[in-house]
Amino acid sequence: MTAKLDYRWHLREVMATRGMFSTTDLRPLLAERGIDLSASQIYRLVVETPERLNLKVLMALLDILGCSMDELIEPVSTGRARAKKTADGTEAIGVGEFRPKRARITGP
Repeated sequence: MTAKLDYRWHLREVMATRGMFSTTDLRPLLAERGIDLSASQIYRLVVETPERLNLKVLMALLDILGCSMDELIEPVSTGRARAKKTADGTEAIGVGEFRPKRARITGP
């Protein structure tokens, strides 16, 4: 099985290094770049790790903070996915391990 990938979102830390300690500091700066987000959307963007992010918002954040994507988003490997154990303690083989048999067409 392959390693599962995740990421760490460092917007709050990057803002702090730039002297921005309030989420409301971002709203007018984003508006200058044509990004209109509500106060609650900006709060969630700063405080939580976003699962989806508009690329225009990302580019605006990079411009506002004068940082690179590497400073804002840190890729993290969460390790290998574990195989499920069955009731008798053996590892269950996932469905992905099996391939369907090709159908054979026979003539009359």
